Amino acid sequence: MLLSTKTNANPFPLLAAFEADPWKATAEHYARCVTDKILAMASYGLELEEEALRTLGIGFSDRSLGNQLPSNQTAAGRRIRERLIQMGLYKENGREALRGYITIPLVDEEHRITGFEGYRLSNSGAVIDKLRVGTGTRLQDSGVRLQEDSIPTRNVSEGQAADTLATETLAPKIPSQPGSPSQEEDPSLTQRVAMQPATPASEISVDASSVTITREDRSYKIRGLEKNMSSLSLRVSIAVSRLERMHLDTVDLMRSSARQAFVKAAALELFCEEETIKVDLGRILLQLEDLRNLQIEAAKRIGPAIPAMTEAQQEEAMQLLRSPNLIERIVHDLDACGMVGEASNKLVGYLAAVSRKLPTPLALLIRSSSAAGKTTLMETILAMVPPEEVLRLSNLTCQSLYYLDSDQLRHKTLAISEDQGLSESAYALKLLQSEGKLTHATVVRGNDGRSVTQLHSVEGPIQLMITSTARDVDEELANRCLILTVDESIEQTKAIQARQRLLQTREGLQRQSQVAAIRTLHHHAQRLLRPLQVLNPLVDSLEFVCDRLRNRRDHAKYLSLIQAIALLHQHQRVIHTEEDGTEWIEVQESDIALADRLMDKLLKQSLSELAPQTEQCLHLVQEFVAKGCRAAAAASPAEQAILRQRFRFTRRSFRESVGWSDNQVRTHLDRLVQLEHLIVHRGKQGATYVYQLAD
Repeated sequence: MLLSTKTNANPFPLLAAFEADPWKATAEHYARCVTDKILAMASYGLELEEEALRTLGIGFSDRSLGNQLPSNQTAAGRRIRERLIQMGLYKENGREALRGYITIPLVDEEHRITGFEGYRLSNSGAVIDKLRVGTGTRLQDSGVRLQEDSIPTRNVSEGQAADTLATETLAPKIPSQPGSPSQEEDPSLTQRVAMQPATPASEISVDASSVTITREDRSYKIRGLEKNMSSLSLRVSIAVSRLERMHLDTVDLMRSSARQAFVKAAALELFCEEETIKVDLGRILLQLEDLRNLQIEAAKRIGPAIPAMTEAQQEEAMQLLRSPNLIERIVHDLDACGMVGEASNKLVGYLAAVSRKLPTPLALLIRSSSAAGKTTLMETILAMVPPEEVLRLSNLTCQSLYYLDSDQLRHKTLAISEDQGLSESAYALKLLQSEGKLTHATVVRGNDGRSVTQLHSVEGPIQLMITSTARDVDEELANRCLILTVDESIEQTKAIQARQRLLQTREGLQRQSQVAAIRTLHHHAQRLLRPLQVLNPLVDSLEFVCDRLRNRRDHAKYLSLIQAIALLHQHQRVIHTEEDGTEWIEVQESDIALADRLMDKLLKQSLSELAPQTEQCLHLVQEFVAKGCRAAAAASPAEQAILRQRFRFTRRSFRESVGWSDNQVRTHLDRLVQLEHLIVHRGKQGATYVYQLAD
């Protein structure tokens, strides 16, 4: 029968030694923890040869003493630890009093170890703290003697905790520059300091991937700072090292609980007092906040640089702004930049972009069918605006506007390519248009760990440009905008095709080479426009329709359009100045006349329940029905009594007659049915549907 064997080896071989003589057992354990690096640093810091240090019984407390003892859950473990606390080797919290210290045993007259003298060194080897535990004197052998007055000694008698912060004790004593000690210190310190390099209280170095901060013998390497672009958080990875020990963690320094956890873990790992790490972390937080704020400010400045204007460029731009035919010049330049026709739409779009400098800018909604040219119209207008004053976006999430910088949108043009891209943020855009400001309340963790409400504001006003192919647009957003509809006529299509062919010729090449210069000229001109106040002394002579509720907003847009025209002509007007320094110009009759001409067309498009394409479809249906009735009457005189209202047609017959796509015909006929301009009937055997004009 095979019997199993059990090893009876003692898991705590030093237990008997600790119970017999705790001082000697601790000294022997500390001596085994000394590495070559620690021995070299001690030799430099204590100014003794390594062999002399070995003779003195040098040791190092690396926090492993507790591993040699039974658990504090056992009676033996509790008994030994209570005795170590009484001796001063352990603190009341169960940690070693000398952790992180180089130790030298102290002996009595009979050469029995009765205490320790501990020295804490910096990374450069300088002694920054000295701690005595127990009683006795150092072992004297072969003329070996440590300098007793080189640094103050903190005594810990039996039963006393060693909790005093080293840096607080040493601050008045450590000189800031080598060779320049205080006159009140021992003269021996002068020679001592001159022999060692200066250790700055705090050094910081920044490179592309990390920030390194040195505090005495502790080095903190911080990574991930570049990801923090908000003042609400400061989440970084911190690697703190001291001697041969290191602690690494990722922590949000804006959270009190996270800082406290890091302080405790780092102090335990590095053999430092918690208060030391806490002070370091507080100062590091302030330094990192400054660096984060600098990178946030730098990010705000990232974007198109504003080129400096030469005197010649400024003079050319002023000539444009002072030109008596400025409006015609703008339309001509937009045409030269590739936008064919659409004279009214181009001018309204340009004026809307200029209105961004007003307290109440104009919003623009450009509607058309797909491929009709709405995006080309918007891009042509935006190309005339200085790049630093335009923000182009393809999509907006529901919260994205709330987290922009407070002044990132102020008096800027916000362009969104399709209204589908703002479906989630339509509410925020409407508020920004109406109130000129967004205020967002969020819950964050405060320094005390409790949840607090923090407010963030985004300042307006903004000038908004949106394009859309949708049949139905959000009514709340649409009645805040001037609505432009693109010309979809055959004549406009022919003009566009002619321009496309022209671009393939030498003349077209020459025109293309002038586009950049034209755009640059308008950029300079718009930079010379100042955000002046615009006053209208002719308001009493103005009239506006008032039969609909939405005319209240339409009237405000009409007034803003007049102001935009006047602002564009500011260099042709007298600038008045109030006593408080406010500058303003006056509206003239020519401004109102141009606004009336533009607004007449805009109102027809805005107030109609039918989209322009749907309205065109209705006209085509009416022509198609009239033609069908005439053909039927000519073919059969007996049916001359056929009434227009009884004429029915299929979607296919209408589609083949007008040459539209099935999608276009289906979309607009359905809209006409909804608005009761058409009546739909089920065809023969329910296979088809036929349409009839309503009475």
